[in-house]
Amino acid sequence: MPPGGFGGTQTVFENLVHPDDRAGVIKLVDAAMKSGQPTKGEWRVVWGDRSVHWIAGRWQVFRDASGEPSKMIGVNIDITERKRAEEALRKSEEWLHLAVQAGRMYAFEWDATTDVIVRSGECADILNWIDDPTRDTGREFAARVHPDDREAYTAPEMVLTPGNPTYKTSYRVLRPDGSAIWLEANGHVFFDDQGRLQRIIGMVADVTGRKLAEEALFRLSRRLIEAQELERARIARELHDDLSQRMALLQISLEQVTQDSAGFSSKTQQQLHNITKVCSEVSSTLHDLSHQLHPYKLDTLGLVAALGGFCNEFSRQHNLQVQFVHHHVPGQIPNEVTLCLFRIAQEALRNVVKHSGGTEAEVELSGHGDRIDLCISDSGVGFSPEHVKAETGLGLISMRERLRLVRGHLSVESEPSHGTRIRVRVPLFTNKSGVTGERKAHKAGA
Repeated sequence: MPPGGFGGTQTVFENLVHPDDRAGVIKLVDAAMKSGQPTKGEWRVVWGDRSVHWIAGRWQVFRDASGEPSKMIGVNIDITERKRAEEALRKSEEWLHLAVQAGRMYAFEWDATTDVIVRSGECADILNWIDDPTRDTGREFAARVHPDDREAYTAPEMVLTPGNPTYKTSYRVLRPDGSAIWLEANGHVFFDDQGRLQRIIGMVADVTGRKLAEEALFRLSRRLIEAQELERARIARELHDDLSQRMALLQISLEQVTQDSAGFSSKTQQQLHNITKVCSEVSSTLHDLSHQLHPYKLDTLGLVAALGGFCNEFSRQHNLQVQFVHHHVPGQIPNEVTLCLFRIAQEALRNVVKHSGGTEAEVELSGHGDRIDLCISDSGVGFSPEHVKAETGLGLISMRERLRLVRGHLSVESEPSHGTRIRVRVPLFTNKSGVTGERKAHKAGA
C-alpha cells in the first residue's frame, strides 16, 4: 500500500485479506480477543496489482482493569518467498514420489556399524514377501540374493574408495516360492577421515520387466543370427557343391573345344580364349564368395588359421595390404566367440576398403587369460570423435549385436588423417547369470 493508504481499522485490514482466508483470520482474531493468549496464523493478502502474497502473524490482546480487551500488539511478516519455496518443494516431492512409484524404486541407507538397512516405504510393493521390508540387515538381505549373483552383491569393500565412492550393480533376489526379481542398485559410499566405510545411501529399482524384455530380445537376436549363419552355410554349399562344379565342367569343356579349334578363324579362337578366361574368373569368384559366406577353415582349423587365411585372400582381392598378427591365442575357444570375432574382422576390413582410403591394415588377435582381444587398425583418412559417437551404420550395429550375444565390448577410435582402430574384447568365461564387466560393491543391493 502507498504511505498513508491504510485506513487504520480492523475492517480495512480484513478487506485486504484474500477472500478464501478472510473467515479464518477473523476467527483467529475473535479467539485471541476472548482468550487473551498469544495467537499466530498464516494467510494470504491481495495487493493493489492483484498479486497474492503470504503473511505470517503473531499477536496478543491485552485487557484493561475491568477485563475488557483494550489493545492488540503483534507483528506481521511477509513469508511469500518461503511459501513459494515450500510449494516448489512440495511439487518436487510429489513428482519424485510419482516417479519412484512409476519406476518401482525405493531409497535405502545402510549403516556399516550396525549392519542395519533402512528403506523408504515404496519398498513394500517390491519386497512384499519380507515381514518388514523398511528395516532389514545386510546379512539377512544377502542371504536372499540369488547364489549366482552374490559375488556382484557382496564384492570386497576395497573396490570402493573415497576417490571412487559410487557404484551400480544388478542382481536377482529370490522370493520364498523360488521365483526371482531383478534389482538394480545405484549407491554412494561415505567414508570417515581414516578411509573406513561408514554408510551407503542410494536408490534401488525393480528392473525385472526390463531384464525379461532384454532376455527375450537377446534370445530373438541369437535366433536371427543363427538363422542367418545357417542360410549362409546353405548358400555356400550350393555355390561350392553345385555352381562351382558346373563352372568347372564348363571350363573343362571350353578348354577341350579350344584344343580342337585348329580349323576356327583366329577371331573365333580369341573369343573362345576370352570365354574360357571369364569362366575361370567366375569360378574363382564363386569359390571366394562361398568361403566368405561360410568359412570352412574356421570349423576345421580354428580361428587363427581361418583369420590368417582370410587376411591373405582379402589382400589378394583388394588394393590393401593386410598384416595378421596373433599372440597367446588359446587353443580352445567357444564356437560362438570364434564366429563372432571372424565376422567382425570381415566387416571391419570391408569398411577399411570402403571408407578409409588407406593401403595398409593390421589385424591383431591376442589372448589374455580370461578374455580374447581383437584389434583392426588402418592408416586411412580417419574421422572425428563426434562422427564415432553418431555412427549408426549397419556394419557397426551388426558388430555390436554379435558382441552382445557373447558379452563382449566394442570401441572405435579415430582421428582425421590418423586412421581408425576398432577394438574388441570378449570374455571367455562368465558366471551363470551372465554378470560381466559391472562394478561390484559390498551391500550393493541394500
